[in-house]
Amino acid sequence: MDIRDLFGIRLPIIQAPMAGTQNHQLAAAVSMAGGLGSIPAGMLTAESLDAELSAMTALTDQPYNVNFFCHQPPAPDPEREQAWLALLAPFLEEHRIDPASIPGGVTRKPFDTEMAEVIERHRPPVVSFHFGLPAPQLLQRVRATGARILSSATTVEEGRWLQARGVDAVIAQGLEAGGHRGMFLDADLDGQVGILALLPQLVAALEIPVIAAGAIADARGVSAAQTLGAAGVQVGTAYLLCDESRASALHRQALQRPDAQHTVLTTLFSGRPARGIANRLVRELGPRPAAVPSFPLAGNTIASLRAQAEPHGVDDFSPLWAGQNVSGCQAVPAERLTRTLAAGWHG
Repeated sequence: MDIRDLFGIRLPIIQAPMAGTQNHQLAAAVSMAGGLGSIPAGMLTAESLDAELSAMTALTDQPYNVNFFCHQPPAPDPEREQAWLALLAPFLEEHRIDPASIPGGVTRKPFDTEMAEVIERHRPPVVSFHFGLPAPQLLQRVRATGARILSSATTVEEGRWLQARGVDAVIAQGLEAGGHRGMFLDADLDGQVGILALLPQLVAALEIPVIAAGAIADARGVSAAQTLGAAGVQVGTAYLLCDESRASALHRQALQRPDAQHTVLTTLFSGRPARGIANRLVRELGPRPAAVPSFPLAGNTIASLRAQAEPHGVDDFSPLWAGQNVSGCQAVPAERLTRTLAAGWHG
């Protein structure tokens, strides 16, 4: 079964949910083109998600996906927080930021009862999760709405874990993929592999459809994924330059520079490994220093630095998320890119 049958869509293309760089407009454009547009909820409140879903359904009646994080909220760790501030002290001094002025609190919440209520109210056709799955009672509430359920696997073990808990399909997230790694059973990056190794292993191990994600940027990549047994593909980075994307001007410029080919897995911007284009912060501190607080607490101090730098056209502290293949990024309508990608799927 390919995902056209599973989700009731015309093209086997999922637009990857990209928190911070898109909203319902990109998702609606992809859904109207025949693919599955995705709305990222990881940085939204229940109220803002409610507004996003209302805006989405006002634009299209086609199927769409809503994506949530499933991380464990971090425990307070004052010692690590102080080490983090000490590490960033030169940058804070450079931009005259008083550490006492940096807001506290969590900027990304896991799926909870408030979000479940929004899902029950809007009943989106597809709901996907990153970093595993929510608690069984929350997952059951989503399932009771009739939604198809997806989650990301970065290893065969994660794929088997997800299948055993009843997901309808698994997204195979290769090491090449941009943004946050979906890893949740093991934090060891040495166990992470590329999509050409991961995809066929998951296809062989699972009885449910497997969707390929990671460095798929054009019709050739879509065709290769199909050859390796994918039921469809999920594409993110290639959509970042599209007309409907909300990627910042700095992010768009970075994607078009020659050094966009140099991406790294870094914890600096959130506390979890995520792939993006290396910038000054990554180069000077290294991609994964020990002092980084647990996800998502690192983002608070970084946000203060971004707020000082970005208005001056400086991306030193901006998370420039991108996969290892930016060649498919095009400043075109998302509808055109979706159809171009789907041309690689045969049958």
